[in-house]
Amino acid sequence: MQKPIVAIVGRPNVGKSTLFNRMIRSQVAIVDDIPGVTRDRNYCDAEWEGKRFIAIDTGGFYPEPPEDIFIHIREQAIFAIEEADIIIHLLDGKAGLIPSDMELARFLRTSGKKVLWVVNKIDGPTREERVHDFHAIGADELLPLSAATGYGYDDLMDRLTSLFPSYVEEEIEYPKIAVVGRPNVGKSTLINTLLDKKRMIVSPVPGTTRDSIDSICTYYGRRYLFIDTAGLRKKGRTGYSIERFSMVRAIRSIERCDVALVVMDATDGIVEQDQRIAGIVSSYGKSTVFLINKWDLIEKPEEEFKRLGKEFSRKFWFMQSAPVLTVSAIEKKRVTKVFPTIDEIIKERKKRIPTAELNKFFNESLSTMALPGYKGKAVKLYYITQVKTEPPVFVIFTNYPSAFKDANIRYIEKCLREKFSFKGTPIRIYVRARKRGEQYGKMTPPLPPSLKGRSRREG
Repeated sequence: MQKPIVAIVGRPNVGKSTLFNRMIRSQVAIVDDIPGVTRDRNYCDAEWEGKRFIAIDTGGFYPEPPEDIFIHIREQAIFAIEEADIIIHLLDGKAGLIPSDMELARFLRTSGKKVLWVVNKIDGPTREERVHDFHAIGADELLPLSAATGYGYDDLMDRLTSLFPSYVEEEIEYPKIAVVGRPNVGKSTLINTLLDKKRMIVSPVPGTTRDSIDSICTYYGRRYLFIDTAGLRKKGRTGYSIERFSMVRAIRSIERCDVALVVMDATDGIVEQDQRIAGIVSSYGKSTVFLINKWDLIEKPEEEFKRLGKEFSRKFWFMQSAPVLTVSAIEKKRVTKVFPTIDEIIKERKKRIPTAELNKFFNESLSTMALPGYKGKAVKLYYITQVKTEPPVFVIFTNYPSAFKDANIRYIEKCLREKFSFKGTPIRIYVRARKRGEQYGKMTPPLPPSLKGRSRREG
């Protein structure tokens, strides 16, 4: 069996995200005083006294949603209820029982799932009399809680874990794929198409996805963990607290991924923000695939692809090795090409060049590389070694590291790619002075950032 799944549901602003964050011991869910902040389902691993489970934070449940987006929020909450083994119905101890609480309680009973009714915002024993106001909901047991302070939390978790079914945890490492891009370029639609089910909220309103959401996708027996992220905006437009947290969340998703799918809108072409996003991906050393979405809207695709090819070379000069795919997520065209491309790039990302092969490459391509003198002295190259993978990191040893310029580093990278490819993945190259008595094959080179000398981060 898989880990037990616990869904936290309730009307807006009752403290669901605060409880979720306490469960996972992290500020993953966005918390704000404004109702309706949490929109998509948010999944995360959690643990209580050695018992592991998956917690789901959901958007507020509206019996009669006032706006179109709230219809989707209610739908997502229903999806979470369907997936959960146990449901926590969180109630607001300060606001008291209202008709929408009763409506949701009736709906939960029809689901046939195990339900815990928890009265939140009870911050001490003297406040527990508020719990009695909720007996009209028809629950056999009401648990007092303050998700903010932790009052009653231990009792809640003991009661929750006592309901867990037994399971055997499956420990498998999946390739982690972050789907990043500007707002409204089709990231959520792409993931829904890949999963072949309605996993993310899809809306024409830019910025619908605010949290980073994980989904496991299976393709011909192989599994991939896709991370849908909030659209990255320019700094000047992220003054609102929710948008600022979404920006941080997206960057953290890039940080934890192996490959980033940088999604762009074919109808807009390449804009400055696309370059910025690619730069963030490159700075974190992540492998990259460019996806030009909404390709079905292009009238002359062959001419446009040629034009974009030239534009890519100019604007993404720092990511020349990244493959470019044209797709239509909404029309489900060419989206499955993503999977073999990811497999190929993951393999390149993990590639380690055998010492003998790297030594031969050095002798043939680098040892005679023309270098300017340094303070009237000849610059010598001794050897190159690979010290890391994911992404590949190389160290070149010389007598004068300061003599190396950016152009020299770019030339070395060009030679490495011509010989060994490293498609779609960045290469880190560091130049270091060889210590006295240090010989090839008999050294333990330090890893960045402890390496001294010049370096260039290329992708």
